[in-house]
Amino acid sequence: MNPDDLYQVGTVAQVVQSIRVPSGGLQVVVQGLTRAKVTMCTSVDYATGEPRAAELPVAESAEPASAPGEAEGDGGSDRDGAGDEPVAPTTGPGPTFLRTTYEALSEGDTRTLTTEALMRSVMNQLEQLIEKGRSGHPEVLTTARSTEEPGWLADIAAFAPDLTVAQRQQLLEITDPTDRLRAVSGFLSHHLDIVDLKNKIQGEIHKGMEKTQREYFLREQIKAIHRELGDGDPQQTEIEGLRQRVIQAGMPEAVRERATREIDRLPMIPPGSPETGIVRTYVDWLVSLPWSKETADSLHLRDAEQILDEDHFGLEKVKERIIEFLAVRRLSGKLRSPILCLAGPPGVGKTSLGRSIARAMGRTFVRISLGGVRDEAEIRGHRRTYVGAMPGRILRGMRDAGARNPIFMLDEIDKIGRDFRGDPSSALLEVLDPEQNATFSDHYLEAPFDLSRVLFITTANLLDPIPPALRDRMEVISIPGYTEEEKVQIAARFVVPRQLEQHGVTTSHVQIDDEALRLIIRGHTREAGVRNLDRQIAQVCRKVARTVAEAADDEAAQAVKVHVTAETIDGFLGPVRFETGEGARRDEAGVA
Repeated sequence: MNPDDLYQVGTVAQVVQSIRVPSGGLQVVVQGLTRAKVTMCTSVDYATGEPRAAELPVAESAEPASAPGEAEGDGGSDRDGAGDEPVAPTTGPGPTFLRTTYEALSEGDTRTLTTEALMRSVMNQLEQLIEKGRSGHPEVLTTARSTEEPGWLADIAAFAPDLTVAQRQQLLEITDPTDRLRAVSGFLSHHLDIVDLKNKIQGEIHKGMEKTQREYFLREQIKAIHRELGDGDPQQTEIEGLRQRVIQAGMPEAVRERATREIDRLPMIPPGSPETGIVRTYVDWLVSLPWSKETADSLHLRDAEQILDEDHFGLEKVKERIIEFLAVRRLSGKLRSPILCLAGPPGVGKTSLGRSIARAMGRTFVRISLGGVRDEAEIRGHRRTYVGAMPGRILRGMRDAGARNPIFMLDEIDKIGRDFRGDPSSALLEVLDPEQNATFSDHYLEAPFDLSRVLFITTANLLDPIPPALRDRMEVISIPGYTEEEKVQIAARFVVPRQLEQHGVTTSHVQIDDEALRLIIRGHTREAGVRNLDRQIAQVCRKVARTVAEAADDEAAQAVKVHVTAETIDGFLGPVRFETGEGARRDEAGVA
């Protein structure tokens, strides 16, 4: 063995017992006596006892204490070797052992407040480590509690954690008890952090396992209860219910096979897995869509024309186009639904006209607003790989309609936007193209859905913002602003009766002349539609309602009669806001 393999500081030990083991080796029990520093080391021939090399001094690394001694051995521990003098290698055949000269190292006996504090800290850390770690040697804690020597306490405490050889050698080379306690405290603190983290991880794992086991146990109990009640397995019952819904949904063959495959996956997925909810939601969407359900069109042209006239005054072009569609549908039985675009200023009744068309044709009505939509996924939906994915607005509207041939209104199509998430107007190209929408595919369903029987009606205030490719797919019907006479008729037939009903007054309480309506239209509103006219008439009705409500009793309230004329309208709405006629347009001095 090479002298260079030894540490400079070690432990002087006395052989207490040696036992020859069956394998031929020797098991030795030693008792440590004191720390020592090697001062001289010689490699000696095992057979002759003669030195193989000259005695080599060892560099000092600690203060000498008592009288020097000698030690012999055929083994030792490895070391780093930093700061030592070079040692000559052994030469010649045969085994060797090392003979060393050492000096015992003494410990300081100075005890300060720092030493006392470190002793208490180390003792506390040692107790926590043995308690939290649920390992170690309890007798170490008993021995540590019985000692009063700081150095002895440090040596005992160092035995508790699993220190590396380098860390133990570091403690062995520290002769000052206070410094050794400080080093031991650092090692104990590090091991306490590891134990705390280990316990935290094990606690989380154990908690998760307990939750899983508890859920499994409760599910098994629920299954057993259902079996005792004769209800069968609830999961199997749910799966069978989904299968029946798939059969009754009237899906195409390819879609039915896809739904069946998803249902077949359910028994193989753990009940608590998120995949279960994803598959169940997907199948629910498939079976809730109107694959084969549709409403019968009302093909009575006179009835349809009467309904359109009841709901709207004017708008002859739109009414004529709808009647023509019903006429061709009645004669041929098959006709692709047109894609209509109602373009006109705000307030002319584009949106309400869609409801009237649905009522006239006997179809359900669905409306979605496209104003401010900037994400393509709003139209086509999200893919199922995303958390919280769902179909787009088109298929959601079809589910709400409950039929595959509704009147589907896309409101404010000219206000659709675009950004980095995609262009929704491009996604609408497939929806509004009669050649393509028979196999419309949503990103979520990934199955073709027939939109060819849907009558799409879009509304827009301006045609310029609509992309040319999208505008080319639509039949544009312009709705200009109403004339004054049309507004008078709309107010008398529709607006006034509706406002009287909303404000709780009747025609016995108030009467509004046509001339008063004309004055409201000329002097208090200036618009293409009738929205401001509706607000002004509502203001008149509110003042009448206040007069009726302030009556002393019911008999007095019934006696209230208000006649609104062109002469009295200023008392309800104030002075005229807009001047009309030739006088308003005549040039005057000082007016450009």
